Amino acid sequence: MAQVLEFKLPDLGEGLTEAEIVRWLVEVGDVVVVDQPVVEVETAKAMVEVPCPYGGVVTARFGAEGAELPVGAPLLTVAVGSKESSEGRAASDASAASDTPAASGAAADSGTSGNVLVGYGTGAPAARRRRIRPAPVSSASRSSAAASAPALSAAPISAPAAVSAVPASTPASVPTPVPVPVEASALAVTEPTKPTGPVAVISPLVRKLARQHDLDLREIAGTGRDGLILRSDVESAIRALDAMPAAGPEPLARPAPPKTADERIPLRGIRGAVAEKLARSRREIPDATCWVDADATELMSARAAMNAAGGSAGGPKVSVLALLARICTAALARFPELNATVDAEAREIVRLSGVHLGFAAQTERGLVVPVIRDAHTRNAESIGAEIARLTEAARTGKLTPAQLTGGTFTLNNYGVFGVDGSTPIINHPEAAMLGVGRIVPKPWVHGGELAVRQVVQLSLTFDHRVCDGGTAGGFLRYVADCVEQPSLLLRTL
Repeated sequence: MAQVLEFKLPDLGEGLTEAEIVRWLVEVGDVVVVDQPVVEVETAKAMVEVPCPYGGVVTARFGAEGAELPVGAPLLTVAVGSKESSEGRAASDASAASDTPAASGAAADSGTSGNVLVGYGTGAPAARRRRIRPAPVSSASRSSAAASAPALSAAPISAPAAVSAVPASTPASVPTPVPVPVEASALAVTEPTKPTGPVAVISPLVRKLARQHDLDLREIAGTGRDGLILRSDVESAIRALDAMPAAGPEPLARPAPPKTADERIPLRGIRGAVAEKLARSRREIPDATCWVDADATELMSARAAMNAAGGSAGGPKVSVLALLARICTAALARFPELNATVDAEAREIVRLSGVHLGFAAQTERGLVVPVIRDAHTRNAESIGAEIARLTEAARTGKLTPAQLTGGTFTLNNYGVFGVDGSTPIINHPEAAMLGVGRIVPKPWVHGGELAVRQVVQLSLTFDHRVCDGGTAGGFLRYVADCVEQPSLLLRTL
């Protein structure tokens, strides 16, 4: 007899207490194997796939897409352990019979690691199994089956299994053709078919936008990586629908209904985490900001020379952000007071031994801060490669919680938005953040004469508990000096 086991939302680590269901990867009636991803959830840190620790038939799912569940809440139930379900799995895919262990020790034999998040285990996730639907049941047999429901839990598997076990080449297995009435045949031909299968969407905002305008995401071609549907794709489809002329008595382009109430957007997921962290930073940290304009002409010339030399040797190009990150690590070596955190309960300032440099990145899911581990041990080229790798992971929504935590200092390049200055809010529990504005040609006194130079504004927000204004000003001045005279970095290389 099958045993129905309940799989609950596991602890996703990093202090996370809840997650939002983005997309179900299985449906009721599907056959799953151990460690197969069954649902995609979004936490305050990242988007992850959750694997199921049981192998069997999915009998129930809890929570619709977009629902938020706390850790420990039921996700789904799986019927496991029955003889019929084992035979059905073997018949549906004989090559995967060893992937569905009947005992708890089979996970170790197959090289998997049990109930862990995808990407953190030792075994590769199994491919999604096809859904096996039950055979039609007559009304008489349906009434008799109601009294023995537990015994029929594996019926959707065993019925088609008997058919698939017969070789295709056996003449007896070919049924006699049955004439189809002309009316039914014509009806079957004219019946429209809709595309099926998973939708390449990772953003709940994109799904919500499509629902608001009655768009079928399966009919939209994604322009993102691997066909990923982006918000711009949905907006293009909406514009095309609005521009389409009316045809027939029912217009295709419908005017948007007037708003009758204010729109309320839940603060959850990444947006909720950002809101809580910024509010906590303002509540707990007595911050102050200082800023300075710097002549970045020599830095841009040095970067052009480095890339010219690297391009001829086949090496990667170095970005401005990578050079600024390298300048930050050199400045933190001189002013370690800013690579620190405050233990309010112990009333202690903790100066950190390593520099784990975070950098702000704007994505479709919101603002994230990936962390470059041990940035103080890297050169500009290594930092640039890590920035490129983490930025790509952020863009595709594949950053793990570990890649978004543990930073000790943050670099915020808001110049990419075309602005000159800002007063950054410290990324709690860090002690400082360096902001960088756009680099633009401006009139500047250089060598005693007025000239047009590439000028950038630098701003430093710091926790006034860890240092005074003299230390913060010394840090910012050193950064500005390195921007104006990159040769100063030769002392620390």
